[in-house]
Amino acid sequence: MSRIPRDRTNPAGKRPGKIGRAGKDAPAVEPLNIVHGALPSREVILRFIADHPQKASKRELAKAFGLKGDNRVELKHMLQELEQEGMLQKNRKSLIRPGALPPVTVLDITTRDKDGDLIGRPAEWPEDQGVAPAVAIRQQSPAGRQGKGKAPVAGLGDRILAKIFPAVDRGGPAYTARIIKVIDRRRGASMGVFRTAPGGGGRLLPIERRGEEMVIDPDFTGGATDGDLVEVEIARLGRFGLPRAKVLSVVGSVGSEKAISMIAIHAHGIPHVFPPAVIAEADAAKPASMSHREDWRDVPLITIDPADAKDHDDAVYAELDPSPDNPGGVIVTVAIADVSWYVRPNSPLDREALKRGNSVYFPDRVVPMLPERISNDLCSLKEGVDRPALAVRMSFSGEGRKIGHTFHRIMMKSAAKLSYQQAQAAIDGKPDDQTGPMLEPILKPLWHAYEVMKRGRDRRQPLELDMPERKILLKPDGTVDQVVVPPRLDAHKLIEEMMIQANVCAAETLEKKRQPLIYRIHDGPTLAKQEILREFLATLGISLAKGGNMRANNFNGILAKADGTPHQTMVNEMVLRSQSQAIYGPENIGHFGLNLMKYAHFTSPIRRYADLIVHRALVGSLGFGEGGITPDEEAALDDIAAEISTFERRAMAAERETVDRLIAHHLSGRVGEEFAGRVSGVTKSGLFVALPDYGADGFVPISTLGTDYFIYDEAHQALSGERTGLGYRLGDSVTVKLAEAIPLAGALRFEMISEGREMPAAVRSFHKAGRRDRGQVRKKPGTRPPRGRH
Repeated sequence: MSRIPRDRTNPAGKRPGKIGRAGKDAPAVEPLNIVHGALPSREVILRFIADHPQKASKRELAKAFGLKGDNRVELKHMLQELEQEGMLQKNRKSLIRPGALPPVTVLDITTRDKDGDLIGRPAEWPEDQGVAPAVAIRQQSPAGRQGKGKAPVAGLGDRILAKIFPAVDRGGPAYTARIIKVIDRRRGASMGVFRTAPGGGGRLLPIERRGEEMVIDPDFTGGATDGDLVEVEIARLGRFGLPRAKVLSVVGSVGSEKAISMIAIHAHGIPHVFPPAVIAEADAAKPASMSHREDWRDVPLITIDPADAKDHDDAVYAELDPSPDNPGGVIVTVAIADVSWYVRPNSPLDREALKRGNSVYFPDRVVPMLPERISNDLCSLKEGVDRPALAVRMSFSGEGRKIGHTFHRIMMKSAAKLSYQQAQAAIDGKPDDQTGPMLEPILKPLWHAYEVMKRGRDRRQPLELDMPERKILLKPDGTVDQVVVPPRLDAHKLIEEMMIQANVCAAETLEKKRQPLIYRIHDGPTLAKQEILREFLATLGISLAKGGNMRANNFNGILAKADGTPHQTMVNEMVLRSQSQAIYGPENIGHFGLNLMKYAHFTSPIRRYADLIVHRALVGSLGFGEGGITPDEEAALDDIAAEISTFERRAMAAERETVDRLIAHHLSGRVGEEFAGRVSGVTKSGLFVALPDYGADGFVPISTLGTDYFIYDEAHQALSGERTGLGYRLGDSVTVKLAEAIPLAGALRFEMISEGREMPAAVRSFHKAGRRDRGQVRKKPGTRPPRGRH
């Protein structure tokens, strides 16, 4: 879309008023040429949203343009059309242009510009949106805004929460930012691989692409040996030559899981050492009292978790509903660890938990949100030990409809700690000494309740993607032993469905109490993503209805058609790519994937800060005593939701990168070997190939595919030769040779061994159309157009 020229005139003869300004905190923006009270054009709406991101809600837009009555309705329809066309997208309460930064963003301050001003970039940025935009940081005067209070001051390496504004100077960064608060001040340490040098000392090879090599003098090696991953601090910066560094700690061999997870922790700035004040508060914590609690210690609640779980934050129990008004119904009780009793608002524990946002799980290491004294002891629902909890008792009809629920603050005592495999084996007729006595009174009623609840789930039809999760098993030395796909048991599904329903109850109760909260929200696919998916499915003879009112069951129908076909995995991946990302927000838009209107995370407060906020909201709104939400927290829910959504993406990226590095290291000794793979991604630059046996992806550059000229067809997700008609599509089974493995980058490069297969007629037609559009003339056999034209 062409940019709307700035108009310095005002034909309407009206003062620009608020429309000509971006707010008192933002730089001045020249006024648009509009008529107050008249419905603006689509172009003016898009320009206004780009220049005034803090006013990009329906209400603020109507107010800014002076719209009333029918014009407000027309504005709503216009915004819906722009959103469906992919010109706008939702961001909590606001609308933003695709690829634009939201009005409140978490930034990492990475460098300075030529004038010495700080420059930041978004802490997390989708890979498919290119390079993250630069943001100029505007430091305020020490007296703060309008002389009120102390303004936050940030420096290089800090992570900040910032309010974003479009830049006036089009020659610099696209955005400017005002610091709301400093989230984390990162110490000036770097990480790299130590390499010994002749004569003593060594060099530090950086692990980050933008890192700098450093010299380490013999007296400052800290006992590091060649190939160790080390953490260093700069000892001296000179005007000439490389910086000199001092080894602070030796993490270990670069091939071990511990070292590789530390790379991700360092690269993403994940806090992993609890400050002394936090540890002191956790150590001083005492067991919870019976104040405002019901005594449920006789209720045989049990925990069902992974066999290696160290903390247990949920327990379940089920029974038949004795009410004659609910024949065939069941009562399901879910009890969740009462973290809100121990972690009070604005305490050292609370501030550190918010800084982390969630626990981060690596193959053999956890960076917890809370210290072990809280997470693994006082709040863990241990077998046979009194523990405080928040419980929800839910009634379901025989058809699986939830007909009521109540919340309780309780003291409980877990009757048993079971693993998923142990509970499933008992139900399958192989009980052990522990589960045998529990089979009739506890386990069978739980499975019966799940069968009842499943009827409601089947009727609801949430999105049912079949994407198996792989788990890395490690050797004692921390290197990869094997990659497995754990079976998906009914025991997993039982706990999952009971947790989902407990989360629904939390959102419903808080809404009924008119209590502000943080929802777990998931928007539906944009119209643009739907169109890409529709074109792709058409190449497989599968239709996807047009229209913006898509439901999860529409996608389930597609998945059902692909089930059992050679395209099953490919269709599942494309449907997954079409989905939006779930986030946290104080404004409810529902959860598309689960097909639920009200949903809030409640069931994992030990490892997610969002759940802790919901617990506090329940305690406060239901009069459950100490540990309720505060007015300051309620006022900050927007900022908290933005932070923890960013931290969740940070954790996911760190976990994924650690797995990639582990697998790359595992395969580094097998360069030159051939592997069976599957095309998992198609781009203009080449093919991504997944190795199912290893859970790894590698890249095949297009320049290595052969002498033909390969054309990228997005609709068919294919790269195909213009001359031969042979090519590769998403989901194709192929054989590749490992050409290069770079463990520190987690990167694999393959060479294609399999010859391309003949492409469908539709792809060949696309080639002919492409040649006409480009005005190409067919070359002699064995020649091709210049590489840069595809």
